[in-house]
Amino acid sequence: MEILGGPLYGVAGAGESHGPAITTIVFGCPPGLRISRQGIQRYLDRRRPGSSKHGTPRREQDRLILLSGLYQADTDRLTAGAPIRVGDADQALTVPSYDEGYCSGEPVAALVLSSSKRPQDYEQFAGPEGEVRPGHTDLVKHHQSRGYADPRGGGRSSYRSTISDVIAGSIARIFLREHFRTVILSSICQVGPLKSSLTLADRLEDMQGPGSRSCSPDALENLEDSLEGSEIHTLDPTFARSAAEAIRETRRKGDSLGASIEVAAVNPPPLVGEPLYQSLKLRLMGSLGGLHAVQSCEIGAGSAAVERRGSENNDPIRRSGYQGNRHGGLLGGVTTGSPLICRVGFKPTSSILRPQQSVRKNLKEIEFKLKMGRHDPCVGIRAGITLESRLAIELMNAVLMHQSRRLDLKAHQLF
Repeated sequence: MEILGGPLYGVAGAGESHGPAITTIVFGCPPGLRISRQGIQRYLDRRRPGSSKHGTPRREQDRLILLSGLYQADTDRLTAGAPIRVGDADQALTVPSYDEGYCSGEPVAALVLSSSKRPQDYEQFAGPEGEVRPGHTDLVKHHQSRGYADPRGGGRSSYRSTISDVIAGSIARIFLREHFRTVILSSICQVGPLKSSLTLADRLEDMQGPGSRSCSPDALENLEDSLEGSEIHTLDPTFARSAAEAIRETRRKGDSLGASIEVAAVNPPPLVGEPLYQSLKLRLMGSLGGLHAVQSCEIGAGSAAVERRGSENNDPIRRSGYQGNRHGGLLGGVTTGSPLICRVGFKPTSSILRPQQSVRKNLKEIEFKLKMGRHDPCVGIRAGITLESRLAIELMNAVLMHQSRRLDLKAHQLF
């Protein structure tokens, strides 16, 4: 069983790339948290295929349908979501879905339909003699499933499955922002050999000032607007233009590029996480590092710390707080209140047009050439929102785990 997050807050998903829909169930939503379809949709729109001209040519609407876990007394507002219609025209059943309300404490179920499907693009991968894309999951999934894996678009291994991550992450962001003013951001800092001259870690350091652990809401809102207004989701406009041109040129050549993304939680709640087996560092590196196509995950200074001495790498501490953030917001797996900073590296997209050496699923050697398909030339371009979502899920779960240690007798009073 696959559940992202947990045990107190987590998400389970189902659905393949070219199946009818992606289904999501979010567990552990605190009662009384107000959420809306529109509030979640804004994040799904960032993940949506077709949201960036530098990503996949596939176009999906990805309209969210909320099915359970919400309630409010105003039934008209509660059920103002998109209608669901099932059955033939003369015997169709139509019911409304949820639009906005308060979490009831029960699981929140959601549905996102898939409409832009071209299964014929994947005929060369079907069956026991189907061809295998180097770098993709075609071979291992075929044999793991005893030949029953869905080859269309990569099946469950498709990036489309991260719709569930974004839905659960959106709810977690609402919770964290409401209670702690936590804001979660990401910025692409490298595409292929091109590197941004501006890093998210440095920008946040400048915004905080010496000894301060928080950033002003206005400054964060301006930073969010700047990132979302960029052609490529990055702080550096010069880098964005160069990276965009590199992606266009690589697409023309039938090849792909890797990317590196910084993701940060600003104003995170301090003192959450555990020192060892439930270390938030362990959880974050597993969650972020386990995303499709990720090859590396660093926290704080990351591998650069290897070259330093302790006297250079330790962050000084005064009464006002930590005077730097080379520790990336985590010490001993516990949050310090400084921004949580992670850097995640993605390999180049596996599905490319250039000829390669490969095999069929029966291991017969072939010269492989991709015949058809719609693929991201740089998968990292759309991945920032999923990293943000996974960070939010793990941070919210850590908050609830921390809170479970504190007994509130008022919570156990009935009369």
